[in-house]
Amino acid sequence: MTRFTQVIERLAATIESRKGADASTSYTAQLLGDMDRAAKKLGEEAVETVIAAAQGDRDALTAESADLIYHWLVLIAAAGVSLDEVAVRLEAREGTSGLAEKASRPR
Repeated sequence: MTRFTQVIERLAATIESRKGADASTSYTAQLLGDMDRAAKKLGEEAVETVIAAAQGDRDALTAESADLIYHWLVLIAAAGVSLDEVAVRLEAREGTSGLAEKASRPR
């Protein structure tokens, strides 16, 4: 198991443990309790990640990528989507051209 995988699994478990926690003491619990806010935070972090990449700022890209991944994990947890469900979708796309996969989606 890679270091990245281990960190993601620990972070996902921590996020799950915050479900039902006191929102006055947990930022994660606040986001888990407000899907709209969680979605907006993910969008904000995505934009910040894109800006860092476009500016060629490796340090900022690394930091913003960490923020993006955290907020993505919170959003899918809030929606009740597991990492395994996401993995199934990714596995289904393996070996398929990105262009072909996109073209096969219902319009």
